[in-house]
Amino acid sequence: MYQYEKVSSQEAIKMLGHAIVEAGIINKHIAIAVCGPEGELIAFLRMDQASPAASVIAQNKAYTAARDRKSTRQMGEFMNNNKRPPAFWGDPGITGFGGGVPIMQDGKVIGGIGISGLSEEEDERIAYAAIETVYGHVGSNGQI
Repeated sequence: MYQYEKVSSQEAIKMLGHAIVEAGIINKHIAIAVCGPEGELIAFLRMDQASPAASVIAQNKAYTAARDRKSTRQMGEFMNNNKRPPAFWGDPGITGFGGGVPIMQDGKVIGGIGISGLSEEEDERIAYAAIETVYGHVGSNGQI
């Protein structure tokens, strides 16, 4: 039988909570999604006053980061540099908007987190902060 590690529901809830705190510090409203390594949603929350569009975008960011095993910022750069739009992947959930980060442990992706509602840079900063609050030190590739 094949077994794999993934973000637990309790870890996902902790990441949601920390992302909410981070957004509150700057008085902003975001949507947060956490998924497993296969891209399936584990936890999601859209803060009051966050854009409804941020809901879908946050989920797509988490999904993309987990499935493609790289940040959505890196995906967007690849798309732009190689003239490959998201449709190239044949998957409507793939996005190149920054703010999605894979969650990696021992070199393997155990999930993804997506933040939406702010600038791509601020979304990504909050994603890394949420990972770090649950797992400790995190590298620029989501490695814990």
